[in-house]
Amino acid sequence: MSIVIERRPLSQRLAPVFSGFDIPLLLGLALLGGLGLLTMYSAGFDHGTRFVDHGRNMLLALMLLFLVAQVPPQRLMRIAVPLYTVGVALLVATALFGITKKGATRWLNVGLVIQPSELMKLAMPLMLAWWFQKREGQLRTLDFAVAGALLLLPVGLVVKQPDLGTAILILSGGLYVIYFAGLSWKLILPVLLAGALGIGALVFSADQICQDDVKWPLLREYQKHRVCTLLDPTTDPLGKGFHIIQGMIAIGSGGPTGKGFMKGTQTHLEFIPERTTDFIFAAYAEEFGLVGTLCLIACFSFVLIRGLIIAAEAPTVFTRLLGGALTLSFFTYAMVNMGMVSGILPVVGIPLPFISYGGTAMVTLGLALGMLMSIAKSRRLMQS
Repeated sequence: MSIVIERRPLSQRLAPVFSGFDIPLLLGLALLGGLGLLTMYSAGFDHGTRFVDHGRNMLLALMLLFLVAQVPPQRLMRIAVPLYTVGVALLVATALFGITKKGATRWLNVGLVIQPSELMKLAMPLMLAWWFQKREGQLRTLDFAVAGALLLLPVGLVVKQPDLGTAILILSGGLYVIYFAGLSWKLILPVLLAGALGIGALVFSADQICQDDVKWPLLREYQKHRVCTLLDPTTDPLGKGFHIIQGMIAIGSGGPTGKGFMKGTQTHLEFIPERTTDFIFAAYAEEFGLVGTLCLIACFSFVLIRGLIIAAEAPTVFTRLLGGALTLSFFTYAMVNMGMVSGILPVVGIPLPFISYGGTAMVTLGLALGMLMSIAKSRRLMQS
């Protein structure tokens, strides 16, 4: 008796690997990637190998997105607690034995130099989504209090480094999960009101509290200068306010349609500091103007809406909370970066997704979007 083994064609064997991907989300990311390459070529063609490296980082992020998308959400939920635990342990080790550069202790040598706070951008929403999945159907005030403690522990360690930009991203990612889990508006509104009153008081009393002899509690001197420079950049136009002023000049000089590709004078005469990293939005706005800026915002908004749709249609509490938090965290990157370059928010060193140069941020975004794609795949495979 002979046994016949039928080998399926390669296309059929690979079909499950590529099936279930959310095409609209991929399209939105492809548009952002294209704009990022276009902008990086203009801003960084004469800046060493920035353009080539940016393309390489994008390919790496795409590979990570593809690989993480193959991991079912159930397995992602299993790694939530270990990843969070390792992340917090590394942050504690950084505080005790970390490497200090320019007054900040953010790096740790574990055979290679790493920045543990980057890990918490993903570990935080995973952990809180896992927590609320376990508490499904029996949420109490205590459960939200525990979630708040789980969030504030790593945020406090990162603020102490100090790294305000990363702390904001970790905090926002955790708050998004807590909000989507059903936090009452009775608790949210007082915080928002207190924040609005605090900002108003800060603006009206800027002349008094920004004096050199006034010390701000909980903030370091350079952080105080960032806020005061935001309130009035002209007080130090050649120093602390230079970044903001030049960014606003570049954005304003772009006009409705921009100066044209590779024709930005502020950019190519090197008036814009960090033109390939934190302030690349100013270079983009100068060359593509208001129309180009609206197109960029539309691309980010499309990815936001698509991500929230994926989260809303997800089958479990864990996937809904994780998908919503990852999507809004992605949008937070864009909102904070555009705000600080435009002079609306303090400069905190947060990159513009897929547009700014930066390998670490690109890897983090690739992993986060891979998780979002995994959630989309799981829903589609359940329906098929």
